[in-house]
Amino acid sequence: MGQVGCLLIHGFTGGAYEVNPLARYLREHTDWIVSVPVLPGHGRTLNLRDTNADEWVAFAEEELRRLWLYCDEVYVIGFSMGGLIATHLAIHYPVSKLVLLSAAALYINTRQIFKDLNELAGNMVRRKLHENEWFGHYKYKLINTPLKATFEFRKIAKRTIPLLEKINIPTFIAQGQMDGIVPPKAARYVYDRIGTYEKKLYLSKTSKHLICYAADCDKLFHEIAFFLKCTDYPDDG
Repeated sequence: MGQVGCLLIHGFTGGAYEVNPLARYLREHTDWIVSVPVLPGHGRTLNLRDTNADEWVAFAEEELRRLWLYCDEVYVIGFSMGGLIATHLAIHYPVSKLVLLSAAALYINTRQIFKDLNELAGNMVRRKLHENEWFGHYKYKLINTPLKATFEFRKIAKRTIPLLEKINIPTFIAQGQMDGIVPPKAARYVYDRIGTYEKKLYLSKTSKHLICYAADCDKLFHEIAFFLKCTDYPDDG
């Protein structure tokens, strides 16, 4: 095998930080070229008013083509909305393997959100709001995400989800069972509909939506690296 490239795509309103822990792990344990681009309008500072779904997908396509300038084989990893974009790439380009992390095939996990909101309310009463990681992470996003951008995200979902059966490459699907954004059943939804027979489903009992920051993320990263390196990965049924 020649040079391998790995493209990691973050989620809606997110940035490279969402998948950077996995990117670091892959760089430390392989000699692959690992690319973690930031989609237009995304990142630590959001500017989503003047971007759209077509631009996000086109940007990911350009990054994939750029990797092929240096690589003989490319794997694609997508988190949340990035999982939908990664699926698009795997359908339309000769990607070798696909990894979907908390892929936004279904959304929202109402039960977990209410649980998080109850925790948030308790912290407000105890005046510990600044200590609540969930609040700090999503407050900025809620304020700075225009409704138009949400419709653009849904465009990607509507275009991509019906095409899952066209995926014919080995695929690893990971999902946190405490996810408050994408319901855990989304992973099984994708697993059951994806076209390939070479597929692996991984569930994290401790992870919320940001699966690359879960308590058991090292185990997840090991499983992903093994899956990508393995030349014969059986269907786990």
